[in-house]
Amino acid sequence: MIIRNFKNWRLVVVASLAFLTISTTVKTDNNDYFDISKNIEIFTNLYKELNTYYVDQLDPSTLMRTGIDAMLESLDPYTNYISETEIETFRYITEGRYNGIGAKLETIDEFPTVMEPYKDSPADKAGLKAGDQITEVDGKSARNKTSDELNEILKGFPGTSIDLTVNRPGSRKQLNITLVRDQVVVPSVPYYGMVNDEIGYVALTIFTRNAGREVADAFRELKAENPNLKGLIFDLRGNPGGLLNEAVNISNIFIPKGEVVVTTKGKVTDWDRSFKTLNQPFDTEMPLVVLINGKSASASEIVSGVMQDLDRAVLMGQRSYGKGLVQNTRDVGYNSRVKLTTAKYYIPSGRCIQSVRYEDGEPVNIPDTQRATFRTRNGRTVLDGGGVHPEVTIPMLTDREIIQALLDQHMIFHFATNYTLENPAVEDIANFNLPDWNAFLNFLKEQNFSFETASEQHLAQLKASAEAENYTLDAQIQALDNAIEKAKENELEASKEVIIDLIEKEIASRFDYQRGRLQIGVRNDPEVAEAVKLLNNPAQYQALISQSN
Repeated sequence: MIIRNFKNWRLVVVASLAFLTISTTVKTDNNDYFDISKNIEIFTNLYKELNTYYVDQLDPSTLMRTGIDAMLESLDPYTNYISETEIETFRYITEGRYNGIGAKLETIDEFPTVMEPYKDSPADKAGLKAGDQITEVDGKSARNKTSDELNEILKGFPGTSIDLTVNRPGSRKQLNITLVRDQVVVPSVPYYGMVNDEIGYVALTIFTRNAGREVADAFRELKAENPNLKGLIFDLRGNPGGLLNEAVNISNIFIPKGEVVVTTKGKVTDWDRSFKTLNQPFDTEMPLVVLINGKSASASEIVSGVMQDLDRAVLMGQRSYGKGLVQNTRDVGYNSRVKLTTAKYYIPSGRCIQSVRYEDGEPVNIPDTQRATFRTRNGRTVLDGGGVHPEVTIPMLTDREIIQALLDQHMIFHFATNYTLENPAVEDIANFNLPDWNAFLNFLKEQNFSFETASEQHLAQLKASAEAENYTLDAQIQALDNAIEKAKENELEASKEVIIDLIEKEIASRFDYQRGRLQIGVRNDPEVAEAVKLLNNPAQYQALISQSN
């Protein structure tokens, strides 16, 4: 144990000296250099004292990781340490591929549960299904494993095997499944197709390597196979971003060669760059509607912001997330990296869409009166800070309390699992409709589904205050409670269409993976319907991108 501690202490010293050496390559004054040297020495001395004399045995790696994470959390949500065990997750974010089993997992009732196996992945080939709960991995309990622990276990070199013990809904016996890890490739464009005879649709879920080529290929195929194509819906909702150069490549599909897409500016001025389109565009004339929402971030905001600044498309949906920061990764040794913010990016109008303030890692909405104004190429006013604001705003229907409660408690997921157990085959996924709404209502009763609204929380506070102050308000509070319960029942019925859409998408994904989910979504989606309506009204479309305000 002493040897292990000495080795870790030596690593801290080596890392500290390396940091001091590297820091001299960045322009800094003498006072900054002294502060860096002094605080590095304090940190290493503190680490040594804790490791040597603390009353309980410490894990040096855990202790160091805690210090690293705390340091980085004081900066911004996007500057992160990537350990050796997290490299595969990082590869997926940047490349759309990783080595592992190929399934989306989430902990439900203490065990990792398969939410969605990726098509043709090792998990899919081995027969894992949505709803399966992994109870053991290689003979060891998987109960309450953190996501980091699961990643370390499930991801690994291609060709290596892993033994899983699985509880499958509807099966009385546990299943023993052996699967062989392999490279998992997740497409950036999981679905594209025609909404009707004249309007096409392309969904982009992440900006990984070759995303630009996948979007271009999808658009090219839609045009080739549909000579009447007169408009395109480009869906960036929920897209967290990814590679900056792919944002440039995708923009280049719709705007001319030589246009500046994005400029990055940071402390190291030698790294400042402007990124221009390098190729001939595929189509600069076809009307384009870009769908965005509060989870469209980073590269998604570059593309949507560029389309807005150059008046190339109409944006529809909700204000985007507001991430206008550029990250680069630096090798910090032992197969680890740090992903750090090195610059801000600026789109063609000159604005930066970065949110100024964060609370609990989430951007805080900035009032329009506090945002600087810029102009699009046609002279329309646009604002900086706090994301990209669409020309056509549509309320986010899934923000309703009842919807969030159903999703948080996995009611829709579990109902879909039960449905597919009773209906192992669906003939026509594209035209699937939930046959019985009452079956879902009965399922909620069987599961004792309940949720607490913000009004109920306030009412509970009122009741506690009244009791503390000896006020007799029992009758009034009970009347309010009854009114809230009635409103909750009405809210379930009022949200019927949205809930049915979510159920149908979940069920479709069990038979046709992410493609099925998106295909049903296109058919049901009110935002897609609004986009189609706009593309069928050329005068309104032109007014939105041409008017000077």
